[in-house]
Amino acid sequence: MTLAMTLLTAVMNILCLPLHLMYAVGGYRIYERIFPMCLSGFSIAYNEKMHEQKKELFRSLTQFAKPGGRLTVLEIGCGSGTNFQYYPAGCKVICTDPNPHFEKYLSKSMADNDHLSYERFVVATGEDLGAVGYESVDAVVCTLVLCSVNDIQQTLREALRILRPGGAFFFMEHVVAEPSTWSYFFQHVLQPLWYYCGGCKATRETWKHLERAGFSDLKLRHIQAPLPFVIKPHIVGYAVK
Repeated sequence: MTLAMTLLTAVMNILCLPLHLMYAVGGYRIYERIFPMCLSGFSIAYNEKMHEQKKELFRSLTQFAKPGGRLTVLEIGCGSGTNFQYYPAGCKVICTDPNPHFEKYLSKSMADNDHLSYERFVVATGEDLGAVGYESVDAVVCTLVLCSVNDIQQTLREALRILRPGGAFFFMEHVVAEPSTWSYFFQHVLQPLWYYCGGCKATRETWKHLERAGFSDLKLRHIQAPLPFVIKPHIVGYAVK
């Protein structure tokens, strides 16, 4: 199976050559403009499938508010703001995303979720959150983002830097399937095309990065999401600083 997977992945890379070339000559700038519109539709469908899992995950947010104070949440890769509906009333949200073209979609989500207060929208990658102060937030949220960042470990280091002691990093991410399964096989074969269609990598062992990131406690579960096989394997949970 390994040989067949390697050969078919090479074939897929050859078939994707026009896309590789387009990316190399700057075609990504066009993609960056249309991606928010595509992702906004996907995010609504994703929430419909993962509604109960998200409710369960974010139910724990309130326990990380400072005693006597309100909860401050920073979301890495907030996209169009489809997580806002799950945040507890009264909390303050700081939104970050590397793509400035999400802002108009984000504004609509903010208006629809007026049970929250919004501090600002920061255009920043997960690897560089320098605009956010050291130990300044109670919780960091990251859903379907670690599959697309360039450096998972640096993103987690930034999360740890901006989290106050006792704060938590909440995650929900699709990951690579179990080896020797057909899902694993096709995740690797389709990855060259998936990168341009889905904007991310479906073959990451993200849980291993979380395990060695240096959190004091890690609550992590592997689940099979009710989604297409490429993104069916998920990890969900939170990690305490």
